[in-house]
Amino acid sequence: MPDTNEPATAPTALLVMEEERRADVYPPAVLAEIGRLVQWQGPPLTRQELDADPDVLRTVDLLLTGWGAPVLDDALLSHAPRLRAVLVAAGSVRHLTTPAFWERGIPIVSAAAANAVPVAEFTLAHVLLGLKQAHHIAREVTRSRRFPTDPDVPGAYRSRVGLVGLGHIGRLVAAHLARFDVEVLAADPVASADTARRAGVRLVSIEELFATCHVVSLHAPLLPETRGSIGARLLNSMGPGTTLINTARGALIDETAATQVLRARPDLTAVLDVTHPEPPAHDSPLFTLPNVVLTPHLAGALGAERHRLGQLVLDELRRLAQNQPLQHAIDPARAASLA
Repeated sequence: MPDTNEPATAPTALLVMEEERRADVYPPAVLAEIGRLVQWQGPPLTRQELDADPDVLRTVDLLLTGWGAPVLDDALLSHAPRLRAVLVAAGSVRHLTTPAFWERGIPIVSAAAANAVPVAEFTLAHVLLGLKQAHHIAREVTRSRRFPTDPDVPGAYRSRVGLVGLGHIGRLVAAHLARFDVEVLAADPVASADTARRAGVRLVSIEELFATCHVVSLHAPLLPETRGSIGARLLNSMGPGTTLINTARGALIDETAATQVLRARPDLTAVLDVTHPEPPAHDSPLFTLPNVVLTPHLAGALGAERHRLGQLVLDELRRLAQNQPLQHAIDPARAASLA
């Protein structure tokens, strides 16, 4: 009779991602803990190295990845008959999943919740600056070389903040704003009334949100129907001194229309942490418009902040080892609407 007390064999795992950010996402301490839960199939690979030797996947149970992940298409899956989970230490999985992958029914974990933390923190900082119209007033001080007397700003007292999108980041921003005496509105066509209630926000049309909020922050996914959706009509409807923040996707904004509106409306401020293309073209007016605050994708996880993503993957591996439900697996039914 077999010994039922014999420990189960650890699953085999392979780490495939770009080398440049590997140590940030999977620092030595996290890799050591992962190594106690799995048997490494081999050393970490880049996507290009995997493409050169896809047969290394033949005995892999778990694929760990991050930035520079391989595309999970028919060709890759044909070399991975034992694959039973993919764990991605990054936010979006849209670029690497395919119909062939979803048909296999393999769970895929995204670290979007971990990546949301620094993005929400960055957003909160600019929301509060926007409510004080800090960027606008700083421009005026530089231009006039005078300090204004008692500037009229909404501040963080019964002012309105609008969130376009109630995904991971939108909900986290709403949670941060719950500590302040502000009203938070949200526009999201797929968010339910219950989701809005739990987030502490009021659902409105995107038209009402742009026309009535003192700060508008974009957190929508880039889909065919959202590409270029923030155009002249919405931007022109914003009240005097409004701040627009984009930490989502640059292509949500119609850049040509935005440039025209921002030129005509020096009272407005656009904080753009993402652009399309990224970086902008060398001659883009975004570099020279005084009311544009342009940052190079600073909101997302950088440096040590990326450790959170690898830690999330480690936590999910522990759940797998204990036969517990995964907390960050992507629902296939919602995959098409995610960022």
